[in-house]
Amino acid sequence: MSQVRGLVEADPIVMIEIAGAIAEDETRWPPESVTEVAVEHAARLADADKDRLRAAIEMMLMGRDVDVALEWLHVTQILPVLFPELAATVNLTQETGRQHKDVWAHTKQVVRQTVSRPLVRWAALLHDIGKVPTRTFTDEGVHFHGHAEVGARMFDRVSQRFGFARDERHTIRFLVRHHLRTNQYSEQWTDSAVRRFHREMAAHMRDLLDLSRADITSKRPGRRKTLLEQISALSDRVERLVEADAKLPPLPSGVGTAIMDAFEIAPSRLIGDLKRALEKAIDSGELEARREDAYYVAYIARQDLVPHVDPEKRDAIIAAGGDVNAPDDLEGPNRGVDPEDPSPGVLSCGHDPENDPCVHRDADPDDPDLHRH
Repeated sequence: MSQVRGLVEADPIVMIEIAGAIAEDETRWPPESVTEVAVEHAARLADADKDRLRAAIEMMLMGRDVDVALEWLHVTQILPVLFPELAATVNLTQETGRQHKDVWAHTKQVVRQTVSRPLVRWAALLHDIGKVPTRTFTDEGVHFHGHAEVGARMFDRVSQRFGFARDERHTIRFLVRHHLRTNQYSEQWTDSAVRRFHREMAAHMRDLLDLSRADITSKRPGRRKTLLEQISALSDRVERLVEADAKLPPLPSGVGTAIMDAFEIAPSRLIGDLKRALEKAIDSGELEARREDAYYVAYIARQDLVPHVDPEKRDAIIAAGGDVNAPDDLEGPNRGVDPEDPSPGVLSCGHDPENDPCVHRDADPDDPDLHRH
């Protein structure tokens, strides 16, 4: 006991190393006397070296029994010192009448289930902190409107306590903000919607899918199996489209002729310039690949890329091609709550699907395991 006290007094990060030992093997839960020392010195961690503190926490997060170690941080009152946002999730109910199913218990389980990659585990630890300020109650149940976006903004303050590099901060924040994105996938998504999802997730795709798998904590085997299959289906479909897209040119073969016919222009260098402009717009994500000719011709007219076009002809070309900017395959519940982010995200009523009475109007409201966190 005196030896532990001396170590902690000399270096408070020793307390996180004790938690790391618990995470390696839950049977290493220390005696009460050691826990009392940690309670006594917990506040000193607020002034610990940021880089060393982050490294020690990360070692703990990578442990097999990390959920037990996190509970020890709660018992020792270290949690509110380092993560007051997490401490606020203790006993924060997610479903009316189910006190045991609080956000803290869910978070510990998600971290334990997450793949052993440090940044994904950090994101798992913090993915639901936005539920604290967003929780509301209605006759339909508990709501957490926009908690993913709020949690991402809250992470900015959390990150200041630890020695994260800029790219690490970006990755964790991205995963927290988008951890619900896979929830909305269904077979009804068009190929364009899947391509857009893949484009927006970019380098974080694998991490996001793995975090989504870990975020399934339903105890119903059938429900768990269904949700895992949904994520796998999205992953497989993305891979198929990426493979197919790599084999095909981005523009349909007849788009050059369509441009000449629509604008009544002869073959010239301009046609090549227009096609290159279309390819550049596809590369940037402004346009989708391999759409119908009228879609690309309308874009050219909308951007006034062909000079001296009669206004009535221009309007007719645009009308024939439709609205190239309308995300028509992501309307309704697939749109995010952020008005500037039309991508699929949090449901329109603000819930994640584990606890969301508005996910389906015809769903059975009495099914306690209808949704997932």
